[in-house]
Amino acid sequence: MNEEAVRGLIIAHSSLAAGLAAAVRQISGVDEEAIRTLSNEGRGPDGLVSAVREAVGDSPAILFTDLPTGSCAFTARKVALERPGTGIVCGVNLPVLLDFVFHRDLPLQQLVDRLIEKGKGGISGACTEDAVRVDRVISR
Repeated sequence: MNEEAVRGLIIAHSSLAAGLAAAVRQISGVDEEAIRTLSNEGRGPDGLVSAVREAVGDSPAILFTDLPTGSCAFTARKVALERPGTGIVCGVNLPVLLDFVFHRDLPLQQLVDRLIEKGKGGISGACTEDAVRVDRVISR
């Protein structure tokens, strides 16, 4: 177990990060220290890197990004390369973030692996006649 709970920082386009974090806080009751947000809006590459560095501080952290490429993901990778105790999860969704807030005390690598699996499992879908039973259709 970690001595200090892992912090989360959602880095995303426009207001997506704020919306995801608001939903997580409403559902789970966690405070802002557990999961913070940062938009890339109005920030160039250097400004975004500086904002991420400031937001995560010295605590162990996972940087969640909305997409696996683009400014948010490139920034997360740059910061993680220079900062020990940093994980990255790209393509974040609500199931991932909810699992994160309830398992922040796990070792960082174990937590990242768990979250990636939760993210994949949080996606399902169907087409035409299966659409009404989407919650029961096995992923294809």
